[in-house]
Amino acid sequence: MHNVHIDHRASLIKEKMARIRRKILIMSNKGGVGKSTIAVNFAALLAARGLKTGLLDIDIHGPSVARMTGQEGKPHGTDGKSIDPLEAAPNLKMISMGSIMKEGYAPVIWRGPLKLTVLKQFLADVNWGDLDTLVIDAPPGTGDEPLTICQLIPEMTGAVVVTTGQAVALLDSRKAVNFLKQVGIPVLGILENMTVFNCPHCAGKISLFKTGGGAQAAAEMGVPFLGSVPFDPAVVDAGDSGKIYALENPAAGPSSAIAAALDAALGRSA
Repeated sequence: MHNVHIDHRASLIKEKMARIRRKILIMSNKGGVGKSTIAVNFAALLAARGLKTGLLDIDIHGPSVARMTGQEGKPHGTDGKSIDPLEAAPNLKMISMGSIMKEGYAPVIWRGPLKLTVLKQFLADVNWGDLDTLVIDAPPGTGDEPLTICQLIPEMTGAVVVTTGQAVALLDSRKAVNFLKQVGIPVLGILENMTVFNCPHCAGKISLFKTGGGAQAAAEMGVPFLGSVPFDPAVVDAGDSGKIYALENPAAGPSSAIAAALDAALGRSA
């Protein structure tokens, strides 16, 4: 009976993923580079264009997408067998451990097998419906979650690697690219986040984490460079308050840069 259940869930995953045109993984090999911010705004920009979009947060231990989209603590609809994602914005469905867990401050202390089970549930038991794109926000690193999701969705459209310009982040981004190549997932490109900060007092440009490293790493690895996203404190404020920056500030520099990176990634995923 156990094997029958496993086979049933595998067939459900295949069936549900077949209804989603594109599946794009957003990953980094280092924390603190703004990967979840990029994932949320990528998905929101797609939804704002009228495309049916899903946003899946597979960070089991440190989920942040529910907070960043203002969905933390909101109840999911369920019929006991399947679960409905939350609507974070028009055309944007979202699910995260941060929206499922009743106590947002409770740590999730799970080992690999339990994480594998919940990732399968996110794919098989969530009512995603017909989507143009599913954006998947992975935790930092190349551990259980990104490896499992790549194995569960072998037809993954591709992945975007997010980095900053500092040397340690660039080293980790190279590891992420090598991971993707090893598991057979197309690398849509490297995106350098939080580059220059425009000083509100003197209008000068300040390089917070160095700049240009993302383009250099992409050239060295033989993968596309998707561009650079400038730093704006309003991005941090938006995420903390549950408002999606690109929807609140569509004409701002970071929004334009993220949109350009998204178009470059989609152009390579066609």
